[in-house]
Amino acid sequence: MLIVLNNNRNARMKKTAWMVVIIVLSQGALLLASESAGTGALDIPLGEVLPLWSIIPFIGILLSIALFPLFAPHFWHHHYPKVALFWALSLAIPFVLAYGHLATHEIYHIILIDYIPFIILLWALFTVAGGILVVGTLKGTPKMNALLLFIGTLIASWIGTTGASMLLIRPVIRANAHRKSKAHIIVFFIFLVSNIGGALTPLGDPPLFLGFLHGVPFFWTLNLLPETLFVVSLVLGTFFIVDTLFYRRERRAGHITEVCEESTPIRISGLHNLFFLGGIILGVLLSGILHLGEITFLGVHLAIQNILRDGFLILMGVLSMWTTKRAIRKSNEFSWGPILEVAYLFAGIFITIIPALAMLKAGMRGQMGFIIAAVREPWHYFWMTGTLSSFLDNAPTYLTFLNTAEGNFYSALPEKQAIMQMIAENEIYLKAISTGAVFMGANTYIGNAPNFMVRSIAEERNIRMPSFFGYMGYSLAILVPVFILVTWIFF
Repeated sequence: MLIVLNNNRNARMKKTAWMVVIIVLSQGALLLASESAGTGALDIPLGEVLPLWSIIPFIGILLSIALFPLFAPHFWHHHYPKVALFWALSLAIPFVLAYGHLATHEIYHIILIDYIPFIILLWALFTVAGGILVVGTLKGTPKMNALLLFIGTLIASWIGTTGASMLLIRPVIRANAHRKSKAHIIVFFIFLVSNIGGALTPLGDPPLFLGFLHGVPFFWTLNLLPETLFVVSLVLGTFFIVDTLFYRRERRAGHITEVCEESTPIRISGLHNLFFLGGIILGVLLSGILHLGEITFLGVHLAIQNILRDGFLILMGVLSMWTTKRAIRKSNEFSWGPILEVAYLFAGIFITIIPALAMLKAGMRGQMGFIIAAVREPWHYFWMTGTLSSFLDNAPTYLTFLNTAEGNFYSALPEKQAIMQMIAENEIYLKAISTGAVFMGANTYIGNAPNFMVRSIAEERNIRMPSFFGYMGYSLAILVPVFILVTWIFF
């Protein structure tokens, strides 16, 4: 009977999903027809008419991610894709029915422009990094762990926070296999490698790359070195103290015995994957420099260089799979589970986030205009950009407040000239926006793409990670005081 009920339930979900697909496709046809007829209906800004309660599905999926693993872990483990689908449909169905092809256009836009490239990049980095195996004696002492986190933080600005996270998370987990207390190590790894370390170049984190595309000079972000060194020093120093306390407690309890074993030299297999990793970085960088025109698909304008980039990233991942021995990936305990979890959950997040981003984009004319109106001083920009980046996509959040600052100071100037003027006269505002978007992505699991993937990889290795709110407990206790000091000293 239970099997029958479950099959019926799955059948009903499939029918509902197909209904939404049909509605979206039909509205997409209307969109294409209206565009060809020159109606200009897309000039209507949805962000100005959407009600504030339209963000309820987004809040719903965040609460589901936070609460289900805590109170119904078995249900969540087996049904989280269905939960993500439920919240996506709870937004998509009324959204399309209420706003027709305007809503359909927004759904197509976020899927084609944001979600698909996002997943392709993560998949490529996950696949390539999964082919690099580090073996040998890397014992997770506090000094070794601090060194590994420092190395990850150092390279994150040059190969991206996602690239650095995927490259080092497995060696860090393997080095601490003998440790009983490991969750705090992964949490600090997310703080430093997956977020804070990406502040020094546009390659480090998507918001800074977006700033580069909009006229911020490539090497300007090196001006964030004082703020970055300050935060890294405090957070890494705190980690060393915390890990030392855990380590000593474990030794007293007799949990650590392997440290006296004979050392074996460190050996790296699959080094050819560094070539593919470099190819991914080059592909992302060139997509921001080249301008090869556009094509229109389902009413969405797609840059040709971005399409070529995504195809190139897929090629890098496929070549990595083809040229890397299966034994290497097996020894790395490589599986597709973490990337699938990210793909399912972020599909729901990207769909349900549409109203919030649209209202922010509408500025003072949208229902979130009170947020835009609240930012005046540099510390306002730092905290508002950072707080929203902790829960929303930090790239459009960065761009929203960059545009707000431009409008407040240089509304009469073209964008690139306004940015150069801001750097010359009001650089502190651009620093506040940039550091807020990058640093505070560490505040939650969903603040930055690699956060969730690192957590998934750790849990796959049977490391019991903090819940959504448990992780925020770490960030509130450790990061928020550091950010208060950053505000006091720099902003």
